[in-house]
Amino acid sequence: MGISAVEIILSPDERSFLESQARSAKAPHRMVLRSKIILYAADGESNEEIAGKVGTRRETVSQWRRRFAKKRLSGLEDLERPGARKVYDADTEKRILAILDEPPPKGFGVWSGKLIAETLGGVSEHHVWRVLRKNRIYLRATKSWCESNDPDFITKAADIVGLYINPPEGALVISFDEKPTIQALERAQGYLRFPDGRTLSGRSHDYKRHGTTHLFAALNVASGKVSTGHYNRKRRREFLDFMNRIVKETPGREIHVVLDNLSTHKPKHDRWLARHKNVHFHYTPTHSSWLNQIEIWFGILEKRSLYGASFTSPEQVRDHIDAFVKDYNNAAKPFEWTKTEVGPKRLKAACAN
Repeated sequence: MGISAVEIILSPDERSFLESQARSAKAPHRMVLRSKIILYAADGESNEEIAGKVGTRRETVSQWRRRFAKKRLSGLEDLERPGARKVYDADTEKRILAILDEPPPKGFGVWSGKLIAETLGGVSEHHVWRVLRKNRIYLRATKSWCESNDPDFITKAADIVGLYINPPEGALVISFDEKPTIQALERAQGYLRFPDGRTLSGRSHDYKRHGTTHLFAALNVASGKVSTGHYNRKRRREFLDFMNRIVKETPGREIHVVLDNLSTHKPKHDRWLARHKNVHFHYTPTHSSWLNQIEIWFGILEKRSLYGASFTSPEQVRDHIDAFVKDYNNAAKPFEWTKTEVGPKRLKAACAN
């Protein structure tokens, strides 16, 4: 004789809830099925009869009948499952992060995900990368830093920023520097057209060298316009020649020049400065070229004019730069100094991937 099925007697609230679930188009299918099983069981039907009506096995009907009799409505919910056992724990993450403070094995320059996994042993490369991403660590990203060791950094920086924000009335403030050894490189270049219609600019890796030229440049901080000079060498003689041009173009006017600590800029020009009482040099702190606004313009020149260009002689480079400067000055605007706090610059992004 078989074991008799558990008797199910529903309260009005339980029946109302189960009927709403059995008719619901939004309830999960598993809950619809379980609700129908209990409703049929409460009507006195056997497990075999219920299984045939709802399209499931008799053992399944018996299971939910017993679960409901024991736990009522809560018995129809899914049981919590522990999930897969964790392969790695917090200690594994600590080991991965700790090894980054150690030098890589002999013969390797930098750590990689694969190298970390192999060195630790028992840790997959995928988990290594997972931990690195979680902690925002990018092995191929590099940082460079340049900390000024100038004991007079604050005084010099304040002096230069003061010139930018509140220049002396009627005075000319210029930022000066050299861009040395600009190479005249001749490259084969042009546009590459592909069968699918795409067109890309390209150039050959092969090139010919045709000499170099040195560019001297001064940025008028108030107007944003640039004055340039081309020289074969970069000595004190060439520097003073360029300064003489600036003085000649602005006769009788007070001139303040922001420049770096290159040996050709000081201190042997005392006699020149003595003859030009209206000219004042303001030296940037050591390792603080970012305080010199002409460096911003050099970046513009490199990106918009020199990058990707091909030259067959230094003279062609000079003509090319002169044409760019002429066009630039037609629409020049001053750089606006907006930094509210100035301190030695320590880190900057060099590359990231």
